[in-house]
Amino acid sequence: MLCCCFYILLLLLVTKMAAARAHAAAQRSLFLFVFFMFLLVLQTLEAFTQYSKTELLQISWNCQFNTPPKSDFIPPEIQRTATALTIPPLWPRRRRRYRKQKRGRRSGARARLHANPHRPALPSLFLANVRSLANKLDEFRLRIVSRRMDSCVAIITETWLDNNTPNAAVELADRSLFRADRTADSGKGRGGGLALYIHNSWCAATHIIGTHCTPDLEYLAVKCRPFRTAREFCSILIIAVYIPTQANAKLALEELYCLISRQMNSNSEAAVIVAGDFNHVELKAVLPKFQKFIHFPTRDNNTLDQVYCNIPGAYKAAAAPHLGMSDHISVELTPTYRPLICRTKPTIKTVQVWTEEASSALQDCFELTDWEVFKDGSDLEAYTTSVLSYVQFCTDAVLPTKSIKVYPNQKPWFDGTVRSLLKARDAAYRSGDRLAYSRARTELRRGINQAKRRHRQRVEQHFANNNPREMWRGIRTITDHRSSMQQTTHDPTLPDTLNTFFARFETPGSSRDPGPLLQLEEQSQPLVLQLHQVSSTLRRIDTSKAAGPDKVSGRVLKLCAHQLAGVLLDIFNWSLQLTSVPVCLKSSIIVPVPKKSSVSCLNDYRPVALTPVIMKCFERIILNHIKDIIPATLDSHQFAYRENRSTEDAVSLALHATLSHLEHPDTYVRMLFVDFSSAFNTVIPDKLTLKLHNLGLPASLCLWIKDFLTNRPQVVRIGDSTSSTLILSTGTPQGCVLSPALFTLFTHDCSAIHSTNLVLKFADDTTVVGLISNNDETHYREEVQHLTGWCADNNLILNTSKTKEIIVDFRRTRKVAHTPLLINGEEVERVDHIKFLGIHITSDLTWSLHTSHLVKKAQQRLFFLRKLKRTGLSSQLLGNFYKATIESILCLSATVWYGSCTAQDRKDLARVVKTAQEIVGGPLPQLDSVYDSRVRRKAGRIAADPTHPGHNLFVPLPSGKRYRSIRTHTNRLRNSFFPRAVRSIHPPPPHITQLGQRNRPLPPDLT
Repeated sequence: MLCCCFYILLLLLVTKMAAARAHAAAQRSLFLFVFFMFLLVLQTLEAFTQYSKTELLQISWNCQFNTPPKSDFIPPEIQRTATALTIPPLWPRRRRRYRKQKRGRRSGARARLHANPHRPALPSLFLANVRSLANKLDEFRLRIVSRRMDSCVAIITETWLDNNTPNAAVELADRSLFRADRTADSGKGRGGGLALYIHNSWCAATHIIGTHCTPDLEYLAVKCRPFRTAREFCSILIIAVYIPTQANAKLALEELYCLISRQMNSNSEAAVIVAGDFNHVELKAVLPKFQKFIHFPTRDNNTLDQVYCNIPGAYKAAAAPHLGMSDHISVELTPTYRPLICRTKPTIKTVQVWTEEASSALQDCFELTDWEVFKDGSDLEAYTTSVLSYVQFCTDAVLPTKSIKVYPNQKPWFDGTVRSLLKARDAAYRSGDRLAYSRARTELRRGINQAKRRHRQRVEQHFANNNPREMWRGIRTITDHRSSMQQTTHDPTLPDTLNTFFARFETPGSSRDPGPLLQLEEQSQPLVLQLHQVSSTLRRIDTSKAAGPDKVSGRVLKLCAHQLAGVLLDIFNWSLQLTSVPVCLKSSIIVPVPKKSSVSCLNDYRPVALTPVIMKCFERIILNHIKDIIPATLDSHQFAYRENRSTEDAVSLALHATLSHLEHPDTYVRMLFVDFSSAFNTVIPDKLTLKLHNLGLPASLCLWIKDFLTNRPQVVRIGDSTSSTLILSTGTPQGCVLSPALFTLFTHDCSAIHSTNLVLKFADDTTVVGLISNNDETHYREEVQHLTGWCADNNLILNTSKTKEIIVDFRRTRKVAHTPLLINGEEVERVDHIKFLGIHITSDLTWSLHTSHLVKKAQQRLFFLRKLKRTGLSSQLLGNFYKATIESILCLSATVWYGSCTAQDRKDLARVVKTAQEIVGGPLPQLDSVYDSRVRRKAGRIAADPTHPGHNLFVPLPSGKRYRSIRTHTNRLRNSFFPRAVRSIHPPPPHITQLGQRNRPLPPDLT
């Protein structure tokens, strides 16, 4: 082209010169013009030499099959040198104006879907009622080819297909077809039918999990595992529904509810999409948590086609033209759901760095402090506040801090090396060098594998160094094993609402009358603590616990225990002398913890108090002193917060009393499971201190406990939101060290008044077992009436709606209808099974229901075991994970039920153990051996503890070689815990028995 331009300029120059000479050089100008025009045409023809397709393919063929390739086969005019080769970048560098936030037509859900049509968090949907799919297939294909409909999933109702129509006749390119044609079960010979088209670029792992066809409902369910999906979904269930016009709406809803509930129970972490022609049937009537997305008419003025999903804000619907001559319009649904990882912004945390130099400097700071300066001229409240503020000030001043950015999906193996490799990969991508980009991708993949390997080695090193906390933290990170509890919402008014709700039992002025406790004995001396008690308590602080409202961490107190023990001892003794607790020590921050995965009301939150760590140390010292005063034989049927007691003991004793009573003729048992409304929050401090004083506690200590429970400042904190402060004087805060012991002492006088009844307690879970003979329920009903009166006297509120009753009656003759039980005029609900202290108890005392729940839960944990296996952890660690997460479930309270379960139940349990053994790759303990060892261990502990309620069942024979067997007539009693336990162990030698029982209190009354 440069040559051509040169020739043209030369031509113009010569022409101008010729014009100046005008007539004289006219003939010579014409000759020159013709000559230069000839040269120009020749050069142009040479530059635009054309090759046909056949010639170019022949040139490529010659170069391809000659090794090494020779340039002789390529004509010189189409040859290119190596320097002339330019590789366009994989993605053009975006200019500044394009890097700004997109607005208008360049942004939104449709733009994101158009950019990545087959990679959305939820699939894009196309819904249509076609009325004969075969007749609309051409237009259907035309929409796909013209890119007017490129949805991930197409849901078609009223396909009108039958067995005579093969799949090949209605298949679409790049899409998988799933059909559910109308069958004879519908009562009609033709019409109806459902079809799903799933794009192969979105998901290839698909299969049908359910079909259903009745006169009222047609149903097709497909489970999908897409290539890319949000982490919060394990799979996506797509359910197509067609409800005929003449269907019974109530029956159709019942059938659809059962089908969808069954699938949701089997796939609890899946996103469920229900779409189709509902014909005026409202799915939200039975599934209120599902949200619908079509709010415009789909046929005439009626909305007959609808899409439901269990994910709020999942889709945005838009109307589309009719498909053929169908009387329903089509609907296109664009996914608007954003994954949790995209909605959660990274947080910046400021953490303190505990170096050896900083720790030593902090100890020196407290060692050189004159603590008497804080005490001069101050009262207890000011003294305590100034000391805590000074400790926090020194900690902040001495310890260095650093800021850490925490991402929602950040893994512990994502270190600086992986981050640098990731940046190098991005730089190579932007450069356009394909070879460098491929090399960077390989290096990144290798670096990630090495980082994961190093993390796995650290986890194994924690196990070798006997550091179980860090080991299990690493294992949970690898497996993504998290609690399923739902997080609280970000409603700014929720903290104040919860704070008011938690304080609903507060009665102003009811706890300020000291009453008889003002009459203290003159010789009464307050409790005086010693320095070694405070120092040893500080050294046993768990540093992983969060700090309280004073922000003094447990690590500071544990590290500087020697330096801070003296001043804290002075504060504690001054508090005991004045029988007063500083307000800064009894203030609390309430953290609402969900009781279940789905929170539906305020009562689904449990108020857990976050109190100062210093106060917990103070409470722990007081608790040890109370235990030394209270006799071990007090309230033997309270199984919570006591040594050698557990839920197994409570359930075993209740079942043994039940089965032993049923051995006699004409007997049955009524078991009442009592539920209290927020039992810990209704304790009256005045009544508690009076009971403590009657039990032998000094009056000064009782007054100190009363002051600890009254005038407590309380706030509720959810995330960064904090409620206003409320002052409470009722209840024992959950989360304090003293609260469990105080509540058990408060309820110690709740016991049976008749020998034919048994009242068992585990904290606030109370069970009344009525042993009834000859249909005489007088004692049982008097017992319930006495319990009701005791609750009213002690301000405990019986929740009759949640209180349940089970009747165990194996009589075949003389069986009469049982009269309902009334509490405060309200009938107690009678059930066939109930979950009592983690064990499912049925009215026939069989264990199939309980074992099925255990097997289902254990099989879900096998997924995490397989995930650990793929990471390459050692068999020893896999075995520990199995024992902690799977065997602990299978053997939960096994001493209660395993001996009485059927052979089929044991086979189901053994199948889980066998599967886990194949994953671990080594032998695992069988459940039979685990059960036998646990029975022997528990039997030995009960036999050696005279205060245990079951100790009187272990009676040695005169020979002293074994215990006297419990007389049984049925296998139910023979296979239960206590008869097996008595047969499994032998008494210790006489001299060991006399040595072990020396100075022990006498056994309590076991009736």
